[in-house]
Amino acid sequence: QVQLVESGGGLVQAGASLRLSCAASGRTFSGTRMGWFRQAPGKEREFVAVITWSPGLRIIRYADSVKGRFTISRDDAKDTVYLEMNNLTPEDTAVYYCAAALRTGNIYYTDTYDYWGQGTQVAVSS
Repeated sequence: QVQLVESGGGLVQAGASLRLSCAASGRTFSGTRMGWFRQAPGKEREFVAVITWSPGLRIIRYADSVKGRFTISRDDAKDTVYLEMNNLTPEDTAVYYCAAALRTGNIYYTDTYDYWGQGTQVAVSS
């Protein structure tokens, strides 16, 4: 059974940084697209970033709202995906979810992803 476990969330002040981690287990993730999404109170879950999980084939995409501030990366040896978040603003406050897509589909849509973590809360105060 595939498991995704996020960690690293917390309460920080505007301008601070956080690094989220997503530890994956249960299958090989070669060729799997790993994404980060977030959901703020009263809003729909939205795409944040995605990275492929395949040596030699690297595709990274970011939402416009986080481009230049967030960085997605992976550690193949640890089956872990990271989201480095810098210069955080109150608008980044949300529950952040890690997700894995085993099939083809639009990487920006939640329906494309087969597995989800439980989420980690990020709160940014002004």
